[in-house]
This record gives sequence, structure tokens and C-alpha cells, in this order.
Amino acid sequence: MTATRRSLPLFMIIMFVTTFLTIQVHGQSSSPERDRLQFRASLIQRNSVLSNSPSINAAPGEPRPLVYDVTLYGADPTGVTDSTDALLGAISDALRGPSNGFLLQGIVNLGGAQINLQGGNYLISRPLQFPVAGRGNLVIHGGTLKASNNFPANGYLIDISPSSNNGSSSAFNYEFITLRDLLLDSNYRGGGIQVVNSLRTSIDNCYITHFTTNGILVQGGHETYIRSSYLGQHITAGGDRGEKHFSGTAINLMGNDNSVTDVVIFSAAIGIMVSGQANTLSGVHCYNKATGFGGTGIYLKLPGLTQTRIVNSYLDYTGIVAEDPVQLHISSSFFLGDAYILLKSINGVMNGVNIVDNMFAGSNRGIDIVQLDQRKGAFKQVDQVVIDRNNVKGMKLKATVARQSVHGNGSSWIADLNSVLLFPNLIKRVQYTFITTGNSFPNHALRNISSNQVVIQSDLAVPATIFVTADQGNSF
Repeated sequence: MTATRRSLPLFMIIMFVTTFLTIQVHGQSSSPERDRLQFRASLIQRNSVLSNSPSINAAPGEPRPLVYDVTLYGADPTGVTDSTDALLGAISDALRGPSNGFLLQGIVNLGGAQINLQGGNYLISRPLQFPVAGRGNLVIHGGTLKASNNFPANGYLIDISPSSNNGSSSAFNYEFITLRDLLLDSNYRGGGIQVVNSLRTSIDNCYITHFTTNGILVQGGHETYIRSSYLGQHITAGGDRGEKHFSGTAINLMGNDNSVTDVVIFSAAIGIMVSGQANTLSGVHCYNKATGFGGTGIYLKLPGLTQTRIVNSYLDYTGIVAEDPVQLHISSSFFLGDAYILLKSINGVMNGVNIVDNMFAGSNRGIDIVQLDQRKGAFKQVDQVVIDRNNVKGMKLKATVARQSVHGNGSSWIADLNSVLLFPNLIKRVQYTFITTGNSFPNHALRNISSNQVVIQSDLAVPATIFVTADQGNSF
């Protein structure tokens, strides 16, 4: 019984090896009959794919697939012929496809339908504008779109705005539209992506170039999230000879509650323009156009109600401009190449501003890290402004909090804080410590704070050291 059990595994191994060798020999053989069978099988497989294509009308009541392959609509993945109509056909079918209830009231849930560009390069002569409103849960992904030479100069390659309302009852045009893994080449004709009055839009892993207006324009709506993307009017890695001629805006946020995260902007006159509230910019690297050439990394055009947070970002030879900033937070960011922050007076208001814990590096030309533009009038309403704890190398430190020690033998000590304090002639609070090494106990007091100079006087002449801290930003 034991010998039989031992011989059984050996017999099974021999049978397995023999079968494997037989399969390998037959698999490598070729014959006209086998070739015909393979060709027939490929036709059967192709016909099966076509029969499941959304371009083929399904029978009434028959489930339709949710993946719309654009080549099955006639799109040319080589980019030689115009694919506009084919791509619009796929978008139209997807938006009018089967629904799975609703998202926000009036927004039809398309169930995660996908418009698959299949890794192709498609030439288009008109914007890919959505034909109807009131749709959500749709993905466009995986390919390249390039504007033709006759593409409208004011158009956008992908236009998430409706050409027809189609009776939608929603307050928003779309919800949960995702654009990912796309390269958009505007061919110096218009812009890349336009999102109008939409909710929870995601733009992820996109490369947008050769725009003349905006790489991405967001108008109205809420919560457009732009992540892990690259934008530039010209394809360059810095030091471009034509940098002074860069134009256009890479990202233009004209709406609220949006987020830009881990994005590189490598060429444009303005990196990010913000004119809506409650937006967040994080992990942004702007080297779009140097300040010396008239460029701006981030422009906050929201005088009176900014409500913007800029954190963990890299301003590379280009800075930040904020008009009448109210509730603005800038922290943990790096400013290179004499890049600085410019606070611009429109109506003279600055309130609730934090510029803290940043690093500035420059060329030892004495450029202030924070500057004021008061050509339209001085800042007259300044409160809750904290510019402090920043470090500099090769630039000039500016802050709303200044500290100084003064040593002398006499009855008057003056701490001149103009070299550090940002605002001229604006000290709101002073704290000081009076230390004398003599045997007397003089009376002393703060006597003057005008012109950013703190004057401490005593009733007796004594040797003393005065430690002064002055604050320009807080009224309480």
C-alpha cells in the first residue's frame, strides 16, 4: 500500500510534464487552418465589441453600457482628421444615457459613465460643450485634445456649460464631473477648460498648454478641485528667452469654495487669479513669469472680503498681490528670487491678515519681503494683521511686530523701528521692559510712538537697558 502511494505522485508529475510539452509544441505550430480560425475568432470578438457599443442603438429596455469609447464614434486617434463631431456625439450619448436616480435635486445621476479617449490624440475645431444641463457623475479621461488652426479664439477645448438648459430644475448646471489624465493643447487659440456654475467638479492629472486666455476658468458654482496638474502657455522649464512676452492666466477662479492642490504653473502672465471667496491654494509652484517682467504668481482680486488660504506653496521669482485683503492667510511657503507679497490698497482696508512662518530668499538688493501699494490711498482701516515669524536671506525683513533693545545712560531712550515695521507711522501697542543697574528706583513711562519710534523716559538719569515690542496690527 505504501509503495503504491509513493509511485502515484511520480506518475502524476510525468503526466503533467508530458501534457505541458504537448501544449507548448501545438501552441507554436502554425497552419492555414489555424490562421483562418484565429481570424474568424478576431472577427467574432470585434463584432461583439461593436454590438455592445453605445453607437449602436440598443433594443428598447435593453441595458446600455456606461463606457463610451470615442473611436467607435469615428474619432481619429492619430489627430490627422477633425474629431469634433465624433467626440460631441459620445458626450451627447453619455449625458443622455441611463440614469441612476438623482444627486442634488434636478441633477440626473449618470452612474459613473465614462467617455474614454483611449489614449488617442484628437484634433477639434469647436469647443466640446455639453449639450444639456442637469447631469452628474460623469468622467472624461485618458487622451489628448488639440485645437485646430480655426478653433474659436475665445473658446475652450472642454466647456462644462450647457448649450441648452433642457428644462433642468437644478440651481447648478452639473455635479460631480471628473476630468482626468488629459493633455489639452489650445494651440494658442483660446483656453483649456471652462467650468460654469457647477458643483463638485474634479480636474485631476491634467497638462494644459498653449492657451491665450485661461488654462482653466471657473465661473460660479462651488467646489471645483484642481489637483496634480501642470499648466503653461509655453512649454518651458524656466529661463525662457521669451518670458517677458508670456500672457494669459493659468487658473482663473471666479467662484467660491474651490481648491488648487499640488499644481505647477510654468508659464503665463498670471499664475492664479482669484476673485471668489473661501478658496484654498496648497502645494502650488508658480514660476510662470518673473515679477521683474511684470508677472504675478497669485493675484487676489477680492477687495474687502478675500477669505483665501495659501499654504505650503512655492513662489519662484514671482509673488503674490492682494487687493484690500480681509481674512487672508499665507503661511509655510517659500519665496525665491526676490519674490515678495504686495498688499494693494483699493479702499484702504486691511483686516484679519496672517502672513507667518514663510521663507524668503533673494539677491541682496534690499527688497522688502512684504510691500504696500498705496497709490490709490493709504490703508486707513488696519486691524488683526499679523506679519511675523518669517525668515529672510538676501532680502529685507518687514513685519507688523518689531522688537528692539536700547542701552544707554540717561533719562531718555529711543527705539527706532522703521527698518522692520511695515506701515509708516502706525504703532498701536507697545510693551517694554526697563532694567537699570543703578541703586535708584526711577519712575519711567512711554512718552511717544509717532513715526514708528518708541520713546521711553525716566525722571532720573540712570544706566538702563530697554527691551521694546511694538505691534501695528492689533487694536486690542
